[in-house]
Amino acid sequence: MEWLEVSVTVVPEAAEAVAEVFSRYAPQGVVIDLGTDDQTAVQQVTVKAYLAVDNAIAEHRQKVEEALWHLHHIWPVIPDPVFTLIRDQDWTAGWKESIPVLHLGRRVVVKPSWREYTIQPNELLLEMDPGLAFGTGLHPTTQLCVEALEDLVQPGMRVLDLGTGTGILALVAAKLGAAEVLAVDNDVNAVAVARRNARNNTAAHQIRVLHGSLAEVGEPYALVVANILAHVIVTMAASGLATRLRRGGALVVSGILDEQADEVAVALTAQGLAITERRQRDDWVALVARKPHAGD
Repeated sequence: MEWLEVSVTVVPEAAEAVAEVFSRYAPQGVVIDLGTDDQTAVQQVTVKAYLAVDNAIAEHRQKVEEALWHLHHIWPVIPDPVFTLIRDQDWTAGWKESIPVLHLGRRVVVKPSWREYTIQPNELLLEMDPGLAFGTGLHPTTQLCVEALEDLVQPGMRVLDLGTGTGILALVAAKLGAAEVLAVDNDVNAVAVARRNARNNTAAHQIRVLHGSLAEVGEPYALVVANILAHVIVTMAASGLATRLRRGGALVVSGILDEQADEVAVALTAQGLAITERRQRDDWVALVARKPHAGD
């Protein structure tokens, strides 16, 4: 069978937005090629997808070009896509070699199932294959959240992950010793991917994946993480996000650009939370907030 490879080279923080566009027309999955096994040295990545050359190929190519054109108005750094016809070859072998092992925070290692890796003392290994939900560990906000979880998760803790995507943060919390993690997402595809990842990492007994959003969460948790978007966090704050946090509990929020951080902080403090930490990588920010103990 023939395939049409579509590729775009972008800065790392734009990669998942491009991958989401590609995923609509590439049921075999999307590749994010770092070009190196050292993700700390990555300045640009190449996002690739493979469109089946069939009766719908012209329509799918046009829709990809249109979607990227609209995305360019949000991310001006996104260039025009490059299309290459791939004839009579197994393209999966090529892209599998481009997926590296990622090291996040101090302890977390993320590897695809087909790669070999010898785990080192004190490391936590996650096995995650590319899919149609995103949360690869490449985006700075994911890295910031992983670092915060390494500092905040305590053995036996109950954790809530809002907007779980692939479930990567839920898995990190479980591997760090959380007794129970509720992972919530309003995308049915993300829910399916997160459930599969929980099973593949022998964490299904710790992680419950729920289709929904804040309204479907009825009880408070010791730790809440929400790596979403700034305006969604502000809306959630007004809709009772603080009530899903136990007294003395911690909230980690990210998906926030530097210029949006003050607005998010104001929204959280208006609900009685205290901002205790601000972490930043490039233009992206993660905030840690605490809910006071009774009587504080």
